[in-house]
Amino acid sequence: MNDLIVALGLVLAMEGTLYALAPGGMKSMMRSALQTSDQTLRIAGLVALALGVVLVWVVRG
Repeated sequence: MNDLIVALGLVLAMEGTLYALAPGGMKSMMRSALQTSDQTLRIAGLVALALGVVLVWVVRG
C-alpha cells in the first residue's frame, strides 16, 4: 500500500510539473485529445499501461 501512495505522489508531481512549466502546451494537448478518436486514446492508454507494468516489473524483479 505504501508503494501505491508513493506512485500516486510521483504521478501528481510529474503532472504538476508539466502544468507549471508549460500550461499552454498542456491546453494544446487537451484540445488535441478531444479531437482524437476514442479507439486511438484507448490504444494509447493500453500501451502506457503495459509499459508501466513492465517498467515496475523490471525494476522490482
